[in-house]
Amino acid sequence: MLDKKKFYINGEWVSPKKPNDLKVIDPSTEEECAVISLGAIEDVNDAVSAATKAFETWAFSKKEERLKYLEDLYKVYKKRWSDMAKAISLEMGSPIDFSTQLQAGTGASHIKSYIKVLKEYTFEAKLGEHALNNNIIREPKGVCALITPWNWPMNQTCLKVIPAIAAGCTMVLKPSEIAPLSSIILAEMIDEIKLPKGVFNLINGDGAVTGNALTSHPDVNMISFTGSTRAGALISKNAASDFKRVSLELGGKGANIIFKDADAEAVERGALRCFRNTGQSCNAPTRMLVEKSIYDETVERVKNFANSMKVDIASKEGDHIGPVVSKTQFDKIQALIQAGIDEGAKLVAGGTGKPDGLDKGYFVKPTAFADVNNQMQIARTEIFGPVLSIIPFETEEEAIAITNDTPYGLLNFIQTQDQEKANRVARKLRSGMVDINGAGLAPDAPFGGYKHSGIGREAGKLGLEEYLEVKVVSGWND
Repeated sequence: MLDKKKFYINGEWVSPKKPNDLKVIDPSTEEECAVISLGAIEDVNDAVSAATKAFETWAFSKKEERLKYLEDLYKVYKKRWSDMAKAISLEMGSPIDFSTQLQAGTGASHIKSYIKVLKEYTFEAKLGEHALNNNIIREPKGVCALITPWNWPMNQTCLKVIPAIAAGCTMVLKPSEIAPLSSIILAEMIDEIKLPKGVFNLINGDGAVTGNALTSHPDVNMISFTGSTRAGALISKNAASDFKRVSLELGGKGANIIFKDADAEAVERGALRCFRNTGQSCNAPTRMLVEKSIYDETVERVKNFANSMKVDIASKEGDHIGPVVSKTQFDKIQALIQAGIDEGAKLVAGGTGKPDGLDKGYFVKPTAFADVNNQMQIARTEIFGPVLSIIPFETEEEAIAITNDTPYGLLNFIQTQDQEKANRVARKLRSGMVDINGAGLAPDAPFGGYKHSGIGREAGKLGLEEYLEVKVVSGWND
């Protein structure tokens, strides 16, 4: 079992102030694979103090200096790509091929993307020709509390840590205590490139003690959080007392509108996007809206696709899906599948219980419901498992209304070969992102949502600007 009890504070690996061990569980086997420590208030104070001290000089570091650190980090990340993939596969059950290509790959992609963004970014500019002595300066917000989830651990961690470094902020990272191993490897990489002491700090811990101490700390200037909408609301309350800046990437219940003129792969592509990563993606299209003239055919295709999807342990190579991350998640998903059955939705694939031959591990059957209406619990709740709800519609207007009838507004999908219709519908969807015909989002496309899906944007130029304050200086002459 891996011993990962130490925190990374002020450029050193240090033991926690008080012993408080937590076992990390391999979701494929339900066995202990590592032990970490849960940080106390005293540990948080040490980390924030280190970040506060480091900010005094790091805030005024040159762009070229920060760029060199990111370039060095990218080189080290590529060198340790396999270590990162194995850690993610172990801690949260992502199959090793998926973990190598996508889970670890997204971290590298965001580092590379932010190198480009930083190279091109201008931190100072004149207000305009009409006011040449008014200078606009974009400067780092300060000490940042970065709290990341377990479902895409490196994707979300790099979407916070990398722009914070690029902006000149200092930070304390608290990864999910369920999946902390990948962030510890990132801390090892940052230690290897000799980022100045205190710029980056890592503390493991839970939300109730460590997270609460971090988000309510008076010397923290900004909070960036990815996780549940419920936790996002609690963090916002902590931040409100002293007006901390807040960036939140929260839940989703994306709709995938399949019109009768959708391309031949649209249905299977949509089902795969729902089921991959074992449904543990906030931007998954978990509601499939289908035009009635192709509804029966689509249901049959989804049924066949779900029944053909393989489920197996994370350490095996292949294109299967793995377990969900924990017993808590498994039990929640099972309860929601049963709720769908009880509400009268038609179960066409999967259901409660584990797949055949997988009695050990938190495995869930790829599950699909037909004849769902948008008021059912399975249509309104973010299940965070491989569960798809199929909903019929008759008109374009009805599809738009159903799509928007949700507290969430993260990523929605449109499938049609009529580009004019696709563009028209995309404009009417109340979400931060819309994907047409599986085009996919660029690594630097702004990621974030409307309504209960969060505040702010991650990735690219807008993601960098989440970590910057704007100052205007009049009477400036140069």
